[in-house]
Amino acid sequence: MSGAADRRKAILERIARAAAAAKRDPADVQLIAVSKGRSPEEIEPLIEAGQHDFGENRVQEALAKWPELLARNSNVRLHAIGRLQSNKAAEAVKLFDVLHSVDRRSLLDALAREAEKTARTPTLYVQVNIGEEEQKGGCAIGDVGELVEAVRSSPLPLAGLMAIPPLGLEAAPFFALLAKLARRHDVTSLSIGMSSDFEAAVMLGATAVRIGTALFEDE
Repeated sequence: MSGAADRRKAILERIARAAAAAKRDPADVQLIAVSKGRSPEEIEPLIEAGQHDFGENRVQEALAKWPELLARNSNVRLHAIGRLQSNKAAEAVKLFDVLHSVDRRSLLDALAREAEKTARTPTLYVQVNIGEEEQKGGCAIGDVGELVEAVRSSPLPLAGLMAIPPLGLEAAPFFALLAKLARRHDVTSLSIGMSSDFEAAVMLGATAVRIGTALFEDE
């Protein structure tokens, strides 16, 4: 198999099979192409194939390549999926449509201030440190409710919860835990699942999966 359109079709078919197994509608699962480290020449074939959602880890990298791409492709939605520093809030609000890594009140406050200045209102996911790893971003499990309510009280819309399970461990139990937290806090969307585990994520309630390698490289 080769070509952006073929790779995308294969991923969507795998999402559809996983959704069917869980008695879910595959249309309820958003495919985000993780384009960090990818050039415009690699990205544009996916856009031409019908891919509208792209994710970037770093604000500076996104600023270097996306403004020109967005000028040519107004139907693209840009997602910030990496850890976000508060001093990048202004740039993030201006560039991104969705922010997946809100993990502390100070960052939320910085984003809300910029939203009020610019009238831009990106949608937010609260990132949860689901594996309780010291080195990883995300709010503590016990703080999820407080941060969710803070987002709901802000001018920015809440999408749901996001998490990245610990590397090297079975992802499914962590996905299930995040889904339980979402139900507890009356949250409907889950940003979980990457190239190695997205089918399990879909079966456990993912509404957004973040796929990089499998979309950009032939198997």
